[in-house]
Amino acid sequence: MSISVGETARAVSRRVVRYVRRHPFAVALSVLLVISGLALGTLRGRHPVGLGVSPLVLGRERQWWTPVTTLLVPNSWGGLLLALALALTLLAYAERLMGTWRAIASFLVTGVLGVLLGVGIQSLAWSWGQVWARIDSRGVVFDPSIGILGAVLAGSAYAPALYRRRIRLIGLSLLVTFTLYGGDADSVYRLLAALAGLVLGVILTSGRPRPAWYRSSYHETRTLVAAMVAVTGLGPLIVLLTGVGIGPLAPVVAGLRGVDISGITDACAQNNASAHCVAGVTAAVAAGTGVVLMSLVPLLLSLVAAWGLRSGRRAAWFLAIGVNAVMALLTGLSVAARSLKEPTDLVEIDRQFPGFSVLAILIPVGMCILLAVTHRRFAVRASRAAVRRFSLTIGIAFVVLTATNMILVTAVSHSPSFLPALLTTLRRFLPTIIGHPSGHTPLTGLGLVLHRDVGALFWLVFAIAMIGLLLGRSRKTADHAERFRTQLRTTDGGTLGFMGTWEGNEHWFTADGRGAVAYRVVNDIAIAVGDPVCTPGDRANTIRGFLDFCDANAWTPVFYSTHEEFAPEFRNLGWKSISVAEETVVPLERFELTGKVWTKVRQPYNRGQRDGLTTLWTTWEQLPAGLVAQLDALSEQWIAEKALPEMRFTLGGMEELRDPDVEILLAIGPEGELQAVTSWMPVWREGELIGRTLDFMRRADGAMPGVMEFAIASAALHMKEQGLEVMSLSGAPLAQTVDGGADADPGITRLLGWLSRVLEPAYGFASLLRYKGKFNPEYRPMHLFYADNSQLPAIGLAIGRAYLPNASPAEYMALARSLAG
Repeated sequence: MSISVGETARAVSRRVVRYVRRHPFAVALSVLLVISGLALGTLRGRHPVGLGVSPLVLGRERQWWTPVTTLLVPNSWGGLLLALALALTLLAYAERLMGTWRAIASFLVTGVLGVLLGVGIQSLAWSWGQVWARIDSRGVVFDPSIGILGAVLAGSAYAPALYRRRIRLIGLSLLVTFTLYGGDADSVYRLLAALAGLVLGVILTSGRPRPAWYRSSYHETRTLVAAMVAVTGLGPLIVLLTGVGIGPLAPVVAGLRGVDISGITDACAQNNASAHCVAGVTAAVAAGTGVVLMSLVPLLLSLVAAWGLRSGRRAAWFLAIGVNAVMALLTGLSVAARSLKEPTDLVEIDRQFPGFSVLAILIPVGMCILLAVTHRRFAVRASRAAVRRFSLTIGIAFVVLTATNMILVTAVSHSPSFLPALLTTLRRFLPTIIGHPSGHTPLTGLGLVLHRDVGALFWLVFAIAMIGLLLGRSRKTADHAERFRTQLRTTDGGTLGFMGTWEGNEHWFTADGRGAVAYRVVNDIAIAVGDPVCTPGDRANTIRGFLDFCDANAWTPVFYSTHEEFAPEFRNLGWKSISVAEETVVPLERFELTGKVWTKVRQPYNRGQRDGLTTLWTTWEQLPAGLVAQLDALSEQWIAEKALPEMRFTLGGMEELRDPDVEILLAIGPEGELQAVTSWMPVWREGELIGRTLDFMRRADGAMPGVMEFAIASAALHMKEQGLEVMSLSGAPLAQTVDGGADADPGITRLLGWLSRVLEPAYGFASLLRYKGKFNPEYRPMHLFYADNSQLPAIGLAIGRAYLPNASPAEYMALARSLAG
């Protein structure tokens, strides 16, 4: 036991030493902050003169050193913990990207600029007699996070596309939200330092070549939009937790300031029995929790919407649109009616800065515009049954709570009438931005809660029901998906059959359960994906049954990426076929790295071993968190550099890697950096795993030349050791080494050849097929089987939309530019 503890201690110490060596500035700054906070007493509430920044003092006494010293002293334990967390994570990452000396310079330059610009703005506002400057210019600022955030934003210029976008969008959104709601000097200085960091980052990287524009994958777009929705909904929580609410948007969360808690605390601290203290406590108790809870409703709904948006849920998109639209409308009505219940200073701010009121409306309007622009990314719909459950739940909750509250209002009202009771009740369902019914009530206990908190109770039920809707999936769809997977295992779906399990496919089964077809309907064209899943003796019955099923639904059936073995059944039906791709299949029994024919594979494999590359064969669930982050970044960088629409349908992405039956092979460099990734779908036959099919391929920038050959060869050797029979390198759409087929129309064949040549500059399918030829595969043609040539235009459009289901006009323009170039 002592040996294992000692080894663990030594391993930890080695990691700590390595961390310190890689991030000397981040570690040194953290140590300095702890020492300065303890030595100068700021952690005990003292504010030493001449070290922190104060607009009044800096302007009059010319304490030129304070913009630097304010960055080196924390103002409290909370400020110290925040600064340490930022320094040891984000600042350390920025230091690793840009180097120690650039990180130090960025910290000082952006920190000092942020402070000086902020002080200048406050001083100018003070000279103009603005209330905001007077409220927040008396304090002294000690905040190391100002320089840290500036350096982080400067370092983001060196980051890969994934982290650059996340740091900038999410970071700036948070800083802007804190500034607009909190409004204190620290928030303003942090935002200005971050903006200075962006400019400094551009200057520092001005000599580095980079594409003019980066695009995001669908998954990353969803993540970023979800983060923006969540961040912009944090305003009420910022006011509640920080106790600071002097920003231009603070009046929007008036409910959290409806009772002056800080004023009550001060009065009670000065005199325990003062009349103001007693009156304040009485008012706070009478107001209860309803006002605070209703002010937090937009935050609750925004977080629920953000959670659903990250999964591409259409219901979450509607919720986010609804929350922001309602907040914009209510804010506009509130500003127009001048009904915000705020302290005099904040009302004065609104009068002196009328643009702030407009800004309060533009924030949710801007979110609505962002959601509208990205609506194609949120296409996952809930089942009709889930929608019915959701509607029934919130309908019953609304009726019951409304009726109960009206009964209570009528019972305690001096003039019980229906319309006033209804209006009073309905106001309690709205956020406190437009006011809230008040007044003494004789109710106690449960009656008081139902009367006072009825709005909060309803929205809590709404949020829970919405979570159920976002989680909801048609039981029939889920059962069919699992049944199809079982069918794949027990019969024969071919080397590409696993694609039928992907999101977006539906499944049809024969009456006797011996055959199945995965398909998706686009523009009334039912596109069957891959081979029918059945035994050889059930092929004819499975195909005929699916055609009857499509006929009953008035769909035009086609079979896409179906192998040559099924051609006799379709010819018996009088159908035609076109070869649309070729699959490259490597029999593992003859895979070797010896001989001249394997030179192009053997050389990069041997080089990888010499260079210290290792491989990890795993599944998504077993991946360490660090490798997951690297894999996300690698994939996003690859997509960003393409600047083309992300293709789906028979081409898997990051979502497909998460399937527990899919295995992943990673090529990892000697420093632990991820250099390449491949994913492998299972191939089953009659209950036995006989091989795997390549789906997902990505390589990192700067990876070893030939790293993909190294990864695929390593995967082949691993499969061979497992006793598998076949390794499929999948197919390349529109790329083939043979003609379109004996019964193919010559005109159609020429058209497909022309289309392949046109798309080659954009997607490189023919180049991919030639690359796979290095592995000496067998070539297996894959066909499009269809009934009539007159259907081909509609079939072509449907297949194109299946590959690019959510492409925007801008992405089509990018594709057109690529083809033209």
